[in-house]
Amino acid sequence: MDQQRTTKQDNLKQPVATKQEIVKQPVATKQEIVKQPVVTKQQALRMLETYFGYTSFRPAQEAPIASLLRNEDVIGIMPTGAGKSICFQIPALCKAGLTIVFSPLISLMKDQVDGLLVQNIPAALINSTLTQAEFNKTMYEVRSGKIKLLYIAPERLGSNFFCNVLRALPIAQVIVDEAHCISEWGHDFRPSYRLIGEWLNSLPKRPIVGAFTATATKYVENDIKKLLGLDTANVYVTGFDRPNLSFSVIRTPKRMDYVVHYVRQHANENGIIYCATRKDVDRVYGNLTRAGIKVGHYHGGLSDEVRREMQNAYADDKLQVMVATNAFGMGIDKSNVRYVLHYQMPRNMESYYQEAGRAGRDGAPAECILLYSGQDVQVHKYLIEQSIETPERQEVELRKLQSMIDYCFCSNCLRKYMLNYFGESTVWTTCDNCSSCKGSGDKVNVTKEAKAIFRAIMGTDERYGASMITSIVRGDRTDRIMRAGHDALPVFGLLSNVDEKSIKGLIQQFVASGYLRSSSGKYPVLSLTAGAEEVLAGHKEVEEIRQHVSVPSRTSRSTSTTSRGKASSGAGGLFEHLRQHRKRLAEEAGLRPYLIFPDTVLIDLANLRPTTLGEFGNVKGVGEAKLKKYGLSFLQAIAEYKR
Repeated sequence: MDQQRTTKQDNLKQPVATKQEIVKQPVATKQEIVKQPVVTKQQALRMLETYFGYTSFRPAQEAPIASLLRNEDVIGIMPTGAGKSICFQIPALCKAGLTIVFSPLISLMKDQVDGLLVQNIPAALINSTLTQAEFNKTMYEVRSGKIKLLYIAPERLGSNFFCNVLRALPIAQVIVDEAHCISEWGHDFRPSYRLIGEWLNSLPKRPIVGAFTATATKYVENDIKKLLGLDTANVYVTGFDRPNLSFSVIRTPKRMDYVVHYVRQHANENGIIYCATRKDVDRVYGNLTRAGIKVGHYHGGLSDEVRREMQNAYADDKLQVMVATNAFGMGIDKSNVRYVLHYQMPRNMESYYQEAGRAGRDGAPAECILLYSGQDVQVHKYLIEQSIETPERQEVELRKLQSMIDYCFCSNCLRKYMLNYFGESTVWTTCDNCSSCKGSGDKVNVTKEAKAIFRAIMGTDERYGASMITSIVRGDRTDRIMRAGHDALPVFGLLSNVDEKSIKGLIQQFVASGYLRSSSGKYPVLSLTAGAEEVLAGHKEVEEIRQHVSVPSRTSRSTSTTSRGKASSGAGGLFEHLRQHRKRLAEEAGLRPYLIFPDTVLIDLANLRPTTLGEFGNVKGVGEAKLKKYGLSFLQAIAEYKR
């Protein structure tokens, strides 16, 4: 299957209509609303337990589900891993009639439908991969009322024939997944998404509409409302915090060695390594290959066929790790990614959150590690200057870049910093689940260095950036310094025993800690804050956290492995045994392994070691259909395991 083809017109031999033709379809002068009986929460919970094996909804799921069950339109802005699919799948099961789900990618559609079918939920998809016979069969089942959820690519609405087919169906609910694609402000804009609103208006009776996305600014949210007619919809914005994710920033010059060592140490886990350029993807891929790692690579310079093969192999657990640029994006629905490494610092926090958020979608613990180098900053500044034409837009991007730098040098809670960036306040100051809070370093008093830097900034009337200030405190007798007479400053050469890189690192940390301000623009200028003035007055000491990063050479071999979360408490071997068993079952059934059971279920099985179907059925995430299909097989695998 080719996810790259989904932006093209579906290739079924059917008459195609223009957008204008769609609008000309008969439209009810006063559109009626599809009437549905209100479904109780108890009924919904019974569906949840029967099909999905859970006894309660997640807090973020309750409100949008309740609204859809009350037949109210919904906009749900929920981060990756929050369980947004259940928000519309449960109402779909509870309502009489058909739920249509618009989805942007063939790969996402197939994963969703395969996952539903495994749970005996009648679902189907229509996209360009179907033959005419398959299309006819699917539509027959839809018309017969055998299908509850029908997944469609929005491009299909370009067919007048198909729109007329849909008009005759008993549509109870329309869901727009990845709804940010409707907006030109969204990062994955798809013009075909704009057909959905026009099509909704053409229906004789308007169904309930739900629009869901992981990321939406206010601009995007307003576009969703306007283009889908959701002005009165209930809007639910779930918090950005992902408690199961551990965030770390590692500053080491030996990035490649660190990556090879880390991947070896996590040999039984799936991960993604993001690189800023194709060249770095190829370098990391080559080093991991030589280290004997089952690794794939993915970037825009590879053919569609190679990218498709790599993505499928990774999704099927045939590869341990994928090295990729940010092109490896929205089509990833893999729930059991246990770590995401960033080989370079991303350009902005939005990108980092989205990419790091592909870890731990199943709710089990996962790691997000950013490897920082000062060189990353220069690369991003260059790319911003070269790729963005307007000075105003450049300034916005440079401000975002500075926020990302501040994150990398933040000595306080990284999670708190991230949440504050997205406009969320926190009641806690430490999370105990990030590199700053876990105290993986020594606190070193750097008040002397701070005073020297602050005095240099003050002595030069706050006119310079980090490079000039560094040269002054190191005592560099450059032509520029000598001409300006800065060699006469009392702080000149005061830090001559400290290397240039360390001083620039301190300056970045002081900016991140709020002692200094850095202006935006091509040539940032440093200035003092009230915090720096307190330090200069002797009222405050400054501390730096020095990280301890032990990085063995990539040529040295290591056989030790780690297991994640609960499975590490003596059940790691059984967890891996069950993981391999799941992989074999998936290969036999032609399914993605995580569609059979997510890692969270395997972890619980490894710890609980059920011996009967009754005990197995009590595990969270095991519904009736999966218990019937896989229960005995997994019980046998547990019984056969010898620690």
